[in-house]
Amino acid sequence: MFDIIIKNGTIVDGSGNPRVKADIGIKREKIEAIGDLSNAQGSNIVDATGLVVSPGFIDTHAHSDGVLLTDPQHASGVRQGITTEILGQDGLSYAPLNHKNYLIYRQYLSGLLGMPPPDLDMSSVTAFRSNYHKKCAVNTAYCVAHGAIRIETVGFNDVPLLGKDLENAKALVKESIEQGAVALATGMSYYPNSWSNTEELIELCTAADKAGGLYVTHLRDVNTERGFEGGGVEEALEIGRKSGVKVHFSHFRTTPEDFGVISAEEKISLIDKAKSEVDSTLELYPYPVGSSFAIMTLDSISQDGGTEAILDRLNDPVKSRIVAKLIDTYDSRSLDHLVFTHLPNNQDLEGMSVMDICASTGMTRGQVICDLLVKEDLQVGFRSVPPTSGAIWRHLMKDQMYFLSRSDYMLGSDQISLGGFPHPRAYGAFPRFLGRYLRQLPDVMTLETMINRLTHNAAERFGLKNRGLLKEGYFADIVVFNPDTIIDTATFDDPKQFPIGIPHVIVNGEFAVKDESCTGILAGHSVP
Repeated sequence: MFDIIIKNGTIVDGSGNPRVKADIGIKREKIEAIGDLSNAQGSNIVDATGLVVSPGFIDTHAHSDGVLLTDPQHASGVRQGITTEILGQDGLSYAPLNHKNYLIYRQYLSGLLGMPPPDLDMSSVTAFRSNYHKKCAVNTAYCVAHGAIRIETVGFNDVPLLGKDLENAKALVKESIEQGAVALATGMSYYPNSWSNTEELIELCTAADKAGGLYVTHLRDVNTERGFEGGGVEEALEIGRKSGVKVHFSHFRTTPEDFGVISAEEKISLIDKAKSEVDSTLELYPYPVGSSFAIMTLDSISQDGGTEAILDRLNDPVKSRIVAKLIDTYDSRSLDHLVFTHLPNNQDLEGMSVMDICASTGMTRGQVICDLLVKEDLQVGFRSVPPTSGAIWRHLMKDQMYFLSRSDYMLGSDQISLGGFPHPRAYGAFPRFLGRYLRQLPDVMTLETMINRLTHNAAERFGLKNRGLLKEGYFADIVVFNPDTIIDTATFDDPKQFPIGIPHVIVNGEFAVKDESCTGILAGHSVP
């Protein structure tokens, strides 16, 4: 007697092998049988005639660390077919931190990750993982956060890691990976991460590599003078060469600014040239622009000291004017065209751009951002405005399909589901690839290849044991979808819309989604 039998489906098992017609029998948390189960008995029977049955999708870049602790059902993720999310991305998360530091970093990250309960134990990766295990609808894996390592070692301060401090930081990295973290993650465009120089990162990554972890990096674009060759790809490759660590590049893709300037092949050429020296993989999301949190727009000096110091500066009329003027001169992130996504105390402003508010208030963009950071106690999120040119959209789609056709690529949604006006990737990244990109560009890759990139590639790279394939003895993380109708419906103008064509999602042998409705069952594990 099986707990669940999925009958008459077309199985795409995640390996890249051709699809087959077969049934799947699930007992407790695992797949017990694949084959002809027409005579078998099951407590729940799913008729998958005309549907594809695949491994659950693995989101290699999610910012759900806080959201999962306040909304463990996580409908925006699980309704996409996501069964596992890899947290700690961009080096921005909560462990390992003592309680005082957790409260500081919790507030600092609130515009990105939300506001989880203040009384949680985040003192170690073991403690962090226990906050999620069998308490969420999806599985979670954790990349130990570079930001947390620095705060726990030297505070939220612009100082180098040297001597005993560096040794303590390396010990924390080693201990964190031994406790189940799959990687060391850093975001070199964010604080306190960007206060590290290349040499410091090489030391931390040497510790990560010895403990068996990856290095996951969002490339540097601030404090560039501290990075090898000015940061970017060159710095990440140098870290890989000198430490021996395997490198994983976060959301590496072409952008609207690359249109007509650099091809996809040219953009990745430096990484390809280094393949013999650096074991590297990459991920991307299927949209032309991204989203983030507003505190990142403050300059390096204004960040020094952490949340209390930041708010003291923003509440001081003289210092606030200085910070605002610095933002007004800062043009590398196109602040003119940012749209606010998360303003819990000013929800009527969600969906408005910086320039909209400038026009209605007479304030400069810097004054608007500083004013809202104070009013929201730092809980401010935003996204970029996408290009209006259809030609750019189509070109970027082709580039993204080219990247994903490579065996070293996988998918990360970069999802931030906070607020009333989030980026649509929080609701639609995976079905967007399957229902829009794959159907529009069917000659680039097969469905089997696409599913491999969304499942097995990620499981193998991040060491997720017995996941990422439909295989007897593997955990029953399974998505049932209609290949003809699956599609994202979330848009930049109306982002909080669920996809269609995904009737069932199973996590560890339990229905997380049944008949396109969340079940409320919280069966997710903290993995690997």
